[in-house]
Amino acid sequence: MKKFLMVLALASVSVAGMAQDELTEKYSVATNSFWSNWFVQANVAGTAFYSSQERDLDLSKSPLKDFRNNLGLSVAIGKWFTPGLGLRTKVNGIWGRTVDGDNAKDNASKYWQANEQVLFNLSNMLCGYNPDRVWNFIPYAGAGIARNMSYNTYAMGLQAGLLNEFRLSRKFALNLDLSYGIHEPDFDGNGFTTGNGKPSIKSKDRDLNVEIGLTYNLGKATWNKVPDVDAIRALHQSQIDALNAQLNDANAENARLNNLIKNHKCPEATAPVTVKEVAAAPVSVFFNIGKAKVASKKDLVNLKALAEVAKDNDKTLVVTGYADSKTGSANYNKSLSQKRAETVKKELVKLGVAENKIEVVAAGGVNDITPVSYNRRAVVTVK
Repeated sequence: MKKFLMVLALASVSVAGMAQDELTEKYSVATNSFWSNWFVQANVAGTAFYSSQERDLDLSKSPLKDFRNNLGLSVAIGKWFTPGLGLRTKVNGIWGRTVDGDNAKDNASKYWQANEQVLFNLSNMLCGYNPDRVWNFIPYAGAGIARNMSYNTYAMGLQAGLLNEFRLSRKFALNLDLSYGIHEPDFDGNGFTTGNGKPSIKSKDRDLNVEIGLTYNLGKATWNKVPDVDAIRALHQSQIDALNAQLNDANAENARLNNLIKNHKCPEATAPVTVKEVAAAPVSVFFNIGKAKVASKKDLVNLKALAEVAKDNDKTLVVTGYADSKTGSANYNKSLSQKRAETVKKELVKLGVAENKIEVVAAGGVNDITPVSYNRRAVVTVK
């Protein structure tokens, strides 16, 4: 039995390892709504049964013996609460064996068992979330109840296993599910045990399952990347520094011209001369994928500084909206970039900039900045 389990586990890891992607981008994800990341599964199962009463019968332990194994079915529904942690409710059974001897026909029985299981996606936990990963390695553990319909008995049990999911598309995955269950002696309909009666694994009814089937992801099956706050903050700070430097240069030039006029005692100059030509660094406002709502209100701090420059110097601001060309069609990205530009225009109006002093441009989808999330933005410049 132990050797068989080890062979199955090694075969699973070996085959799946060849299909696994080599590089995975690690990043944090945003929490989805309760109705996202649900899935359903359906499998064909091969099960080998080990009864508590066979301890002293000296029967072959091979799970391939016909008096010990049978085919069955399983269905499950579950949800991922994070990329690495989920819950699954699973029901399997129909055709079983009560191993009282080596006669397959005499051992036949019918049963079902229901388990609640906790899933741990170690691929996402250890390697980082990747929606395009080919193989996900998912150990699980759970508990539940079983009923032997042929003998009208119930039993509690524990189960642990390994779910291997091979990605076919964003909606479908191929399952290879290996599990081992330990149950009360009534699981197979025969509640008595043989031997000295001391508690041991052999005093329990057990089952070994190998299942193959499909997973179907319901609704939204992926997770959105959280914007890199540190990178965005650094970008904003560099823009602020550039803007402050330009303002300082403009103020110094203003003071120089005023001092020049004062020294020459120009009678026509009754007021300080103000330089109207101001070069200001563009300000970027970032958005989450597919959204036209500002990702971080901190972006508006930089927007306010640029709005003040435009008002003080009677300048026109140009708001250019962009979208990520790797996501969505060209028409969709054109519309999304327009909405993003309009969102920023509304914020500028709130900051006191007149609407006739704001121009809006929809640039559509682009891919000119790395990482790709930086392309989901609107850029404000002084005209």
